[in-house]
Amino acid sequence: MTVPGRLSDPYASDGGSANLADILERVLDKGIVIAGDIRINLLDIELLTIKLRLIVASLDKAKEMGIDWWEDDPALSGAARRRELTRENEQLQARVAELESSHTDSRDAHAEVVRDE
Repeated sequence: MTVPGRLSDPYASDGGSANLADILERVLDKGIVIAGDIRINLLDIELLTIKLRLIVASLDKAKEMGIDWWEDDPALSGAARRRELTRENEQLQARVAELESSHTDSRDAHAEVVRDE
């Protein structure tokens, strides 16, 4: 009776077997990054943008590779969202002040015209 031979493990090193924990440790230590953007435009009008990001690495390894986009993305970082809201709030306050100033100036000009008549 012949016993079929066992297939070799593609992840084994030096003839030893590697378990899932060993493989995961290697991947996290080395890091795997897959990134891509899909944009659909029609006559220079952006209709759809899909951003795909897949990182399989420890955070330390990702930062070591210079990948830290999640820290500045308002959708993923509370600090980035607060910075964006603060900037937007400052812009709106400046716009309101500008509008109030122009409204006051035009009201003063109108009052002066009325006095001259």
